[in-house]
Amino acid sequence: MAGVKMIVALLLVVYVSWVGAQTHHVVGGDRGWAKSSEVRDWLSDKVFRVGDKIWFIYSAAQEGVAELRSKEEFESCDVSNPIKMYTDGLDSVPLDGEGIRYFTSSKTESCKDGLKLHVDVQPTSEIGIVATSETFAETLAEGPSAPSAAAHISALSLLFLMGLLICYFGP
Repeated sequence: MAGVKMIVALLLVVYVSWVGAQTHHVVGGDRGWAKSSEVRDWLSDKVFRVGDKIWFIYSAAQEGVAELRSKEEFESCDVSNPIKMYTDGLDSVPLDGEGIRYFTSSKTESCKDGLKLHVDVQPTSEIGIVATSETFAETLAEGPSAPSAAAHISALSLLFLMGLLICYFGP
């Protein structure tokens, strides 16, 4: 199973390198979806647009992600009737429409400890460039404002991503 996840992760890296007009947000940055990732702090400077994707990377044995229907469920950490449960440890969620989406830990205790994400999806940006919003992609020359640099993830960034994935899924 770990081998399959590693192949999926490699395909993710290739996909991020080639896809256009999307930002790929790895929730929690280099710590992924975990209590220690301070998701609220990570969220503070993010803009989510139609066409973007959010990625949840976590230990499936320890966590999961629930997409909830309402603000009330989100605030009370009521995961009893989710829209969808994500349990694979590497989950991609396309943001294909404007509006608010609510994600929490599938474990009520973790949710109440702050492991939850409120995403306000904005209309598509007029400037379409490939970017990643995570610390492992900050080595891109000039950041996402330089389309020629943003089309490629540096070798150092790829190595960092691979190390992160190996830490989560093992060798």
